[in-house]
Amino acid sequence: MFTKGGNPDLIIFTAVIILLSIGLVMVFSASSIMGLNDFRDPYHYVKRQLMWAGIGILVMFVAAKLDYHVYKYLALPGLLLALILLVLVLFIGEDISGSTRWIDLGLFNLQPSEIAKLAMVNFTAVYFANKREKVRNFFTGLLPILIILGLQFFLIIKEPDFGTAISMSFTILIIFFAGGVHLGQLFGMISCMMPALYLLVKYEPYRMGRLLAFLDPWSDPTGKGWNVIQSLTAIGSGGFFGLGLGNSRQKFSYLPEHHTDFIYAILCEELGFIGGALVLILFFVIAWRGLRTALNAPDIYGSLLAIGITSMIGFQAMLNIGVVTGSLPVTGITLPFISYGGSSLLTSLASVGVLLNISRQTKS
Repeated sequence: MFTKGGNPDLIIFTAVIILLSIGLVMVFSASSIMGLNDFRDPYHYVKRQLMWAGIGILVMFVAAKLDYHVYKYLALPGLLLALILLVLVLFIGEDISGSTRWIDLGLFNLQPSEIAKLAMVNFTAVYFANKREKVRNFFTGLLPILIILGLQFFLIIKEPDFGTAISMSFTILIIFFAGGVHLGQLFGMISCMMPALYLLVKYEPYRMGRLLAFLDPWSDPTGKGWNVIQSLTAIGSGGFFGLGLGNSRQKFSYLPEHHTDFIYAILCEELGFIGGALVLILFFVIAWRGLRTALNAPDIYGSLLAIGITSMIGFQAMLNIGVVTGSLPVTGITLPFISYGGSSLLTSLASVGVLLNISRQTKS
């Protein structure tokens, strides 16, 4: 059950720990004023994040020791659990800012979509490893997994959580590509997805508003364009060296979600281009080493699982930073290891633990 011998990829581990450390510092800096106002405790949010970081690091170390082949047997139970939770959250979930994404468990809020992402990556990796060449047949190979993906996508969209649904879908498409799906079928799926995404945006006013704000935020500077304008103001104010740690002005009720979705803007404001570039480099390092782990994995399952985890983390980071810099429409997705949020942090660290275990068993 536990992997013997072999060293985990220390470069991935080091990059993640540095990102986590930066995240804890930035959560405190970005949330201290809000914590003081809401709870009379400037350390409220960072204490909770520290707790989740501690639990997450423990889970990461266990996952790094546990042979990743064990997760093959958890693929179907994990997927079923994720689907049950995604249904439950629609009925008993806590409404926060118009979205029902969290189940209140008393001590903490559980975000089922975070569990669903990892469960779907693992299930898809197992499915493709078992099917091998059969995945090139659309009806007997690809269609079943597409139905499951579509069901998860629908449930996450209903919350609504458009960003997570998109992130998960494109992560699975990358596994499809790596798993040997016929390119014609892959392009056909993407071609079918584009009109569907267009309709999802067109007939949902808040999504259309975000798209229009992305195209021209100054058309509604005090409404839909506010987040993007304030985010760009924060980044621009930081310059090359930043205003200094703790000296952000945008966190004083100017930039919404400044400790979660838009924390990268606060980071760039306080630490400047240097701090923002460092975070980007660290994510590129994780992507590089993760893909290297996938290429050298001892079997197809390990390879697909590694590429799925790497893509999941990398694509989420790309989406978040794209939104914060005004390069993509607002999606409401957090930055891995940096943003405040227990479910996201725990899932990301657990995923890294699995990736580290695969790296311990690589061929070189």
